[in-house]
Amino acid sequence: MMSGVSAAHAAPTADVSRDTMQKKGRVTSGAARKNGAAVAAAAAPKGEQIETIGRTKVDSAAYQAPTKAPLTAFQPTSVISQHFIENNIPPSGSYDTMVALSPSVMTIGSNGPGLAENKVSVRGFSDGQYNVLFDGIPFADGNNFTHHTTGYYTAHDLGEISVDRGPGDASTMGYATFGGTIAVNGKAPTDRRAVEAYGSMGAWNTYTYGGEFNSGRMKKLNNASFVFDAGGVQSDGYQTYAGQQRYNFYGKWVQPINDHTTLTFMGMYNNLVQHAPPGVTTGEIAAYGSDYGLSNNPNSQNYFKYNVDTIQTDMAYIGLNSDIGGGWSIDNKAYTYAYYHHGHNENDVNGTTQAQYLNVAPVWKGHVVACGGTYGANKMTYNSGPGCEYGQAMRQDYRAWGDTFAVKRDFGLAKLKLGFWLEHQGDTRQQGNINWATGAFTNQAAPLNRLMTLDNFSAQPYVQLTFRPLPNLEISPGFKYALMVRQINAPVNQKTGTPLNYDQTYGAPMPSLNVHYMVNPNWSAYLQVARGFLAPDAAYFYTPDPAANKVSPENTMNYQIGTAWQSRRFTLSGDVYYINFSNFVTSANQNVPGYGPMTVYYNQGGVDYYGIEGEASYHLGAGFTLFANGSLNQSKTQGTGAPIANAPDSTAAGGLIYERNGLYASVIDKWIGARAGVISSAGKAMNGLDPFNQLDVSIGYTVHGKDHSVPPIKFQLSVTNLADSKKIFAYSGTTAEGVALWNTQPGRGFFGSISVPIGF
Repeated sequence: MMSGVSAAHAAPTADVSRDTMQKKGRVTSGAARKNGAAVAAAAAPKGEQIETIGRTKVDSAAYQAPTKAPLTAFQPTSVISQHFIENNIPPSGSYDTMVALSPSVMTIGSNGPGLAENKVSVRGFSDGQYNVLFDGIPFADGNNFTHHTTGYYTAHDLGEISVDRGPGDASTMGYATFGGTIAVNGKAPTDRRAVEAYGSMGAWNTYTYGGEFNSGRMKKLNNASFVFDAGGVQSDGYQTYAGQQRYNFYGKWVQPINDHTTLTFMGMYNNLVQHAPPGVTTGEIAAYGSDYGLSNNPNSQNYFKYNVDTIQTDMAYIGLNSDIGGGWSIDNKAYTYAYYHHGHNENDVNGTTQAQYLNVAPVWKGHVVACGGTYGANKMTYNSGPGCEYGQAMRQDYRAWGDTFAVKRDFGLAKLKLGFWLEHQGDTRQQGNINWATGAFTNQAAPLNRLMTLDNFSAQPYVQLTFRPLPNLEISPGFKYALMVRQINAPVNQKTGTPLNYDQTYGAPMPSLNVHYMVNPNWSAYLQVARGFLAPDAAYFYTPDPAANKVSPENTMNYQIGTAWQSRRFTLSGDVYYINFSNFVTSANQNVPGYGPMTVYYNQGGVDYYGIEGEASYHLGAGFTLFANGSLNQSKTQGTGAPIANAPDSTAAGGLIYERNGLYASVIDKWIGARAGVISSAGKAMNGLDPFNQLDVSIGYTVHGKDHSVPPIKFQLSVTNLADSKKIFAYSGTTAEGVALWNTQPGRGFFGSISVPIGF
């Protein structure tokens, strides 16, 4: 099992292991066994195996289901298979595109699939309130624990993904076990040598291209194998002048050392340049269309060249999995990842009156406004005339170093697992106002309004016990202690502009109890009671005196019960949940001596989350599989009863899949219920958003050669938003004058792709 990944990934389901031949980790040829491949596969931990090329039984609900709950799951879990991803997701898509069909998940990209950073909501928990793992490694921005969907890997680099709607057990690690985990697995190398060229073209001048090389098992290196993939994406995007250029390198080497030990080496590098609109007003939508984003007008603050992000990221790890004797085994990953973001933006992008640079300097309160003059009560404008193209230049550079470690032993009637997660992340941030016309800072004496270094130290030791009082019953109590130390060294602190050197330590015990029962080989049930933890945001330090903030870590107590069934004909799962979210953080303006009114944070009450979720698929026969899933979700603030912003009251998905004789086709619809755009300081829901849906179609054909060990030629056509719905789906804040900004669904998109093997 990968470190930090739930037991949902520990083993194939009973039906899949009986009725299908899994791709990952199952040796299918006698020759491969003779060459020691079986030993290599057994030694490699799940997610780090060599992928065996073999025939699979496609005529089963378990294989075709877009989302399904594993029989080993001890909390509500939806797994999205690599097979589904490869046949349904446009090549430009990212992990947010792939998890969109899961129950209780809301996510949609306003610029097209994978063509801009996008946020994912799970049961109403927003990005920053749940984990994202890659091969079991937690990664996030340490300042607020959010993620960058276009930041690290591409769709072509990924295997299966799971959405765990719960805090996991004690061994589930990360900054935000608070609201669940999205666990992403990187692609594994195959056991036979292959070279593949791939490419696609589609709507909005979107192109992807790349090549993948698999070494196959190398006998002289003890049956080691590696995969290397290099690819790129470029697109104008659905929104006007919101283009993206991206290229990515990914590699994974699996090296068996002996019959008991396997090393895994993984590395990736990603380079991204994008122009990202912050949202548009309803007036702009009416005047310019639903696809309005940025402009090509150099006299406007939404000129695309004034609003650009250049982002470079990398991630690497060394993994060790070993049976050390006496029934003991260890699983360890030492890793690093980095995010380097250099951004330039204007101050009031897509604002109204102040959005244009004027040919004649305006008059304000009887005076001609110079560059950077004021407007309103106390706002600043940087748009007063030619040569005064004022905006902001920012940098955020961070690197994390960490380690996940687990030691395990199965005693028969009980299993023991001990381990820890350690990480240090150093984040340097700076920002200053500049004049685009000259490239100079606006205030030479004090050019920066933000200059700081943030350091986070995280430690999570844990112990997990699993008892088997009955052959089919597992009771798993666990305990973890989450510890986080935040430090800030700011010559110029954000918002205050004054120096600050401060640190604070947060900690919380996190007990858990999971009960799992196999009713029969096709049917399981589970019960979970577990605590989640979320350390306070770094924004709580952006005050003159952070000690004035009375903030304790936010916690959840999760109570969940569910069941799952899998057979060749059916998959079915359902659960009910209640989550008590305590120490909800809110803020208020207080008069701070020497500074005036400042934002001060404190804990106020909590939130109740509760609901019901289900998913099912039915194999009709003759290649057809029908599926549906849905959820009813509530999130209400204790005391006021107000809902949480951007938390849908329900979700649903359904469709039909056909696969036979190389032809694959699917028609899939996802529906999102009503939700509030924002909650006022008085606790009232505002800027309500109507339900919306998106209907997608995928058609593909795979041409197999006589030798099934050689990758096939594959053609695919993906149609996103077939009905061309262009509803407003997200509230995105306001302009400087307080006018609401919105995002709309991207219109209909066609994407055609091809992958071609290259022989030796």
